[in-house]
Amino acid sequence: MAHDTRAKTLPADLGAPDFVNGWKSRSLLVGVVFSVIAAGLAFADGSIEHVLRAWVLGLMLTFGFSVGGLALLMVQYCSGGKWGLLLRRPLEAMSRTLPVVFVYWVVVALEMKRLYLWAQVSDVAAALKSGFINEVQAHCIEFKRPMLNPGAFVGVSLLCFAIWAYYSWRLTSLGLKRDSDSESNTPYWIKKLENISGPGIVVYSLTMTAAAIYWVMSLDPTWYSSVYGLLFLVGQGYSVLALGIIVSVSLSKAEPFKTVLRQVEQHDLGKLTFAFVMLNIYLAFAQFLIIWSGNSPEEIPWYLDRIRGHWGVIITLDFIFHWLIPFSLLLSRDIKRNKKRLVRVCQWIVFAKAFDLFWLIEPNFKDAARNLHFSWGILEYAAVPVAMTAFWIAFFCTRLQSRPLVQTNDPHVAEILEPEHVHA
Repeated sequence: MAHDTRAKTLPADLGAPDFVNGWKSRSLLVGVVFSVIAAGLAFADGSIEHVLRAWVLGLMLTFGFSVGGLALLMVQYCSGGKWGLLLRRPLEAMSRTLPVVFVYWVVVALEMKRLYLWAQVSDVAAALKSGFINEVQAHCIEFKRPMLNPGAFVGVSLLCFAIWAYYSWRLTSLGLKRDSDSESNTPYWIKKLENISGPGIVVYSLTMTAAAIYWVMSLDPTWYSSVYGLLFLVGQGYSVLALGIIVSVSLSKAEPFKTVLRQVEQHDLGKLTFAFVMLNIYLAFAQFLIIWSGNSPEEIPWYLDRIRGHWGVIITLDFIFHWLIPFSLLLSRDIKRNKKRLVRVCQWIVFAKAFDLFWLIEPNFKDAARNLHFSWGILEYAAVPVAMTAFWIAFFCTRLQSRPLVQTNDPHVAEILEPEHVHA
């Protein structure tokens, strides 16, 4: 049977298809419904403490999508490749959702004294004498006071948001200018975007590490880890790629992605996600192995808080959900080349990332450390992040609709429009 070797052509309309409006409407509805559920659970629990803890989870999840999308966009500009033509607009849209993440962070900043032990203690000696903190906590809070204080928390966070906003604005504005320029200037734009993105990746690594330390790591002022920021960095790549694949495959139900999303590029995205899954496993296990084998009394309690008191069930499920299942499924070539199955795996990855954040956040609090127990408040970890993520998705859809989905003067456009068997 003869194959058609004629290259496809892009449709005249490169905007987001109409069903993106449906995504936005459903997301807003889900956000409202789960907000009501969260309010009901808070009333049943008689406290908003778990709401705030779950809010941190929702913040870190949407922060990972937004700033992680910005980071992966910069990586793509530096590395090149056809996969960038598919993910560039979704990644730009993710990076432009930073205002929503900032609003989420403001709630944490206003309620920091309910969340962070170091913010609750103004007089270390008096808190130690009253039994509010123990000697280890007193020493750590006193030693880290120049860094862990409300002024530094707010100041560093605002600086990080300003830097991320600048890079998001700069890259997306240059992307618009590139769209309106002729193809003859493509090498100029590639070099310019590379020159911005290269240093930007380094800046992102530093600012993201600072945010992870202040917003999550400092929930336990006694804890420290030299790879904590790197774990969040890899975790963001892990979840952003999954979300990018879900969006790209879903958009391929209509033009223009129906034309540009070929099976070979879909397979490449699956392999890249698989690489992040393996790196995620390596870093998390390496940290655990080094600390556990060293058996240092300064470090091992952090893991004991997350293993004892029935938390062993959660860490076992976390290993299965976060690593074992994605690793096993993404080994399959057929799954990576099947749209429906790959989307299901990526949806699972996003859920697994949220589950891992629950394991990281909840045991930091005195009532939960080495004491996994059911309460109405614990269900907030499902309701609050779902509502926050739903509102984030609605804003993401708005951003996605504001620009053409394909950059027509990209050098890979001609290649990605060729029939897949041409280079077989």
